[in-house]
Amino acid sequence: MTTMGAGMDGKVVRRHGTLLAATALAATLVLTGCGAGDDSGSKDSAGSAAEAPAKAGEANRDTAADAAGAAGAGAADLRVDQRAIIYTGTMRVQVDDVDAAARETTAIATRAGGFIGGDQRRSADADAVAELQLRVPAPKFAGVVEEVAKLGRQQNREINTQDVTEETVDLDARITSQRARVDSARRLLTRATSITDLVSLENELGRREADLASLEAKKRRLADLTALSTITVSLAGPAAKAAEEKAETGFLVGLKGGWKAFVASLTVLLTVLGALLPWLVALGVPLGVLLVVLRRRRKIPALVGPVSAPPPVPAARSAP
Repeated sequence: MTTMGAGMDGKVVRRHGTLLAATALAATLVLTGCGAGDDSGSKDSAGSAAEAPAKAGEANRDTAADAAGAAGAGAADLRVDQRAIIYTGTMRVQVDDVDAAARETTAIATRAGGFIGGDQRRSADADAVAELQLRVPAPKFAGVVEEVAKLGRQQNREINTQDVTEETVDLDARITSQRARVDSARRLLTRATSITDLVSLENELGRREADLASLEAKKRRLADLTALSTITVSLAGPAAKAAEEKAETGFLVGLKGGWKAFVASLTVLLTVLGALLPWLVALGVPLGVLLVVLRRRRKIPALVGPVSAPPPVPAARSAP
């Protein structure tokens, strides 16, 4: 019995020892895995931080290469939101009060971050017409058009777009190249050793700087047109449209147009005749007098002709 108890105790001890060893091994593996995970995470973070400047440089180089390729090929493969587009629109809205609608239109443009580029108004009665030119940011173009259309009854609307992406990319490339040429001319100017070279290089530098200024002005103009869209709004009074429709068609309109054309033609004819009359008087009177004198000279020889001799009388015959 003692031997059997000792054997049982040994087995229990061995089992507990094996279990403790397995638990210690599992804990070691878990700790090792966590440490490895932390190390790999830190290594990945450090690697990402180290690779970020390189990737940024590569992105810049790729962007420059893409721009150069677009300038050479003439077409840039860009998304719609990345393209340079000029938006222009014209619309006519009939309103009850032209002045009040003009003030509201100005407020709409101001709220959108734009301004009024032009304001022309005719008359102050029911047939009054106000023409406003709005300059609004391109992203607010559609919203401003819709707000203005709600001021009254919209009669017509025309929206136009012009894609100037290729022209913009080409200008960027040309400006970069021209700046390099200007810098080269400036470096050569500092190395000039004679008056002749100095004058020649100054002239060349001035020409290159003028070309660069022209290109930059075109770029600023394109940037202004793409950044600020133009909307020409005509606000018409209640009677403006009726008068316009009456002037467009009808027999009386045609008769009136024909009479205007006749009067214009007669005016031109009288003007030409008035311009020629002094010349006709100055040249016609002497020419008429000369013709009369010549006719009289031709008639005088016809009246006084040569006297013809009488016919000969036959001689009398003597009687046989």
